[in-house]
Amino acid sequence: MKLLPLGIVALLLSPAMAEEAPPRLDFAFEERVTLSPVVEMGETDLGARRSIPITGGTVTGPKLKGVVQPGGWDYQLTYAGSHCTQLAADYFLKAEDGTPIHVLNEVLSCPGAPRPIFRPKLEAPKGKYEWMTHSTFVATLELEYAPGPDKKVEAVRIRFYQVS
Repeated sequence: MKLLPLGIVALLLSPAMAEEAPPRLDFAFEERVTLSPVVEMGETDLGARRSIPITGGTVTGPKLKGVVQPGGWDYQLTYAGSHCTQLAADYFLKAEDGTPIHVLNEVLSCPGAPRPIFRPKLEAPKGKYEWMTHSTFVATLELEYAPGPDKKVEAVRIRFYQVS
């Protein structure tokens, strides 16, 4: 077990740390992610399992511009006992300069709960976008429906906010 020097412990416990300003959210970028139809796996012992193929999309915003690469997946499990749905989307972006950026976006969404706030983790190679790997983000999601009476989800809009 590694011990911290007493001075660092005192700094961490100081009143100045307790009075620090609350976190701030800064809009980073928005993705418009296009989707294929849902692939239903069916009922399992845990609940209803499905996946949704990601077919592409766009990325626009003050901190990132580029495209959503086709080939990712949105995995979903609706738990039988609670009707809450665990979502985990795993895909890649390509910045406008060609840099690949990995996105793992997760949330637990429950009926009757406030709107879900996603917890994305981004991973970029060392260099221009390395800051994304070391940053904390939260995200919101909005469904985009295709025209017509069947209310088919055509795409999702995901707004990413950097926590500072």
